[in-house]
Amino acid sequence: MKKILYNISIVVLSGVMLTSCKKFLDRRSEASFDSESTFQDASRAEMVVLGIYSLSFNRELYYQFGMGTDECISTEGETNSKNMFANYVYSPDITPTDTYAAMYKAIEYANICIKNLPGITPADDKDQKKLNMLLGEAYALRAMCYMNVVRYFGDVPYPTIPVQDAGTYTSSRVSRDTIYDGCVADLQKAVQLLPWKSEGMVPTIERFTKNAAYGILARTALYAAGYSLRWDLNTFAASSIKLAQRSDAARVRELYQIASDACNAVMQKGENSLLTSYETVFRDLVNGRYNNESMLEFGQYGPDVNGSAIGYTNGMFSHTSSLFGKAQPAMGVMPTFYFDFEDGDTRRDVSITNYGITDKSARQLNSYGANTIGKFRVTWKTTAGTGINLRDINWPWLRYSDVLLMYAEAQNELNSAPTPTAIAAYEQVRKRGFGGNATKIGVTPVTYQDFKNAVINERKLELSFEGWRRTDLVRWGIQFETLTQTKQNLIDMTNHTGKYANIDLYRTYKLETATGFNDPVVAVPFTGFKAKLNTTDSATAKSNGLTILDMYSATAISGGQVLGATQAWVKAIFRGLEKNKTELLPLNTTTINNNPGLAGQQHPLY
Repeated sequence: MKKILYNISIVVLSGVMLTSCKKFLDRRSEASFDSESTFQDASRAEMVVLGIYSLSFNRELYYQFGMGTDECISTEGETNSKNMFANYVYSPDITPTDTYAAMYKAIEYANICIKNLPGITPADDKDQKKLNMLLGEAYALRAMCYMNVVRYFGDVPYPTIPVQDAGTYTSSRVSRDTIYDGCVADLQKAVQLLPWKSEGMVPTIERFTKNAAYGILARTALYAAGYSLRWDLNTFAASSIKLAQRSDAARVRELYQIASDACNAVMQKGENSLLTSYETVFRDLVNGRYNNESMLEFGQYGPDVNGSAIGYTNGMFSHTSSLFGKAQPAMGVMPTFYFDFEDGDTRRDVSITNYGITDKSARQLNSYGANTIGKFRVTWKTTAGTGINLRDINWPWLRYSDVLLMYAEAQNELNSAPTPTAIAAYEQVRKRGFGGNATKIGVTPVTYQDFKNAVINERKLELSFEGWRRTDLVRWGIQFETLTQTKQNLIDMTNHTGKYANIDLYRTYKLETATGFNDPVVAVPFTGFKAKLNTTDSATAKSNGLTILDMYSATAISGGQVLGATQAWVKAIFRGLEKNKTELLPLNTTTINNNPGLAGQQHPLY
């Protein structure tokens, strides 16, 4: 489906549609809006709201901020800033700034809308509903943008009124607890103002509905209740740093209740559901088809609204000369992640592409160090898209499976053990992962910690590469421990020891050629061998038209890396990781220099 609404917003913001709107990106002040009578009616005001959407996402959020986990690694060189960031080698000079800047620009537009929308006189009841919806969107977008700053930077400036009204362009850090509480309040207002999806007022899942606002409310409440790296905002003393939840235990419990209630509202409404097939979720996504599982997406369509390069930077490898055109992923799969899936879990081969596309459009099997992200693969598209790095693939902000898992998590926290409804929600997601076969999902834990661990693992399997793992690990207070264990697992895998002692050393497969888009292949089939093929077996395989692949070698076509304990990239994995330090980013030096209110307020350990 063409992303018409987002094209409209970009047109407005760039000045192509209305000359008066040329100033939207050039001036942060409210005056430019008022002087042009932008808020005289709902139709004009809607253009500003759509402009907020266009600023609410960028490539950093899934690229730089999406790597450095037990699922995803950088494939770039060690001196590349993306690789450094993915391995926790932080420096204020290289801290990414695009997300920070874009979120605050979006927040300014939201603040302007929140101030001015209530002053518009509706023409009739229908117009009033439209104005309510627009105000609800502004509240929801402001909250979501703040969350995407806070989860990476912690305490940050927190303007809630237009810059012109504030009378200053400088601001200092505000406690993330205050900000999160404000976001929760904004989203609670949003769910009162927004229509349900079934009301038909919102024609696309690229805009907030009540359904989506409830889901983002739950997510925000869980982050607000969770762990974060904290320090004294008065002294900024390094000695005050600690990884902890907020000190108000009653508020923490209240936040878990808010999350549970928000998820339950969506579940009880019954408008959203899991698709039968996990594969279909992402075939629909890459082709712009909406369904009842996807609840909120960031639109990508056409030359003007496609800058996130989804399916190029975070997709499978495809050779320039292939019928699919070039896709050159800079994000790779942590080799151990492939083995985190149990036998029969259909999510593995959807999430991880075990092949690349050659110059002849053949599917070449990947070695362990060359697997790529499969959810956004170009071969599943029905058309090439606008361009090689403009594939018209939306970003999935929220899926119903996430709502089910958040509900299960919140219920477990509230009751110190999983309730029957929590278990049912968890098992619904897990059962779908195994193709609907309940006999394969195993026994669900019934104690608090075991169930929490199960949910943590299930979120990894279900939501991999969707941008939440890095900060989820922080909010659970386990980032350092999880990644330290992941590195040890990687070393064990390189040495073919421990739980990796019996994985395949070689695989044989048939090199077959894709014939067009909407390729039905999910994974290249193979036969595994626990040792190098002897002369006879090797000759037999070749005579049968099979290719033999050393699974620990590099795959030339996709630039995969040799998997060995002495390899530099293995030694360098998570090389900068430090507990009670790297859970949050330092602010970029330029960010501080441009805002006098942040002087002396850098992350204390930087």
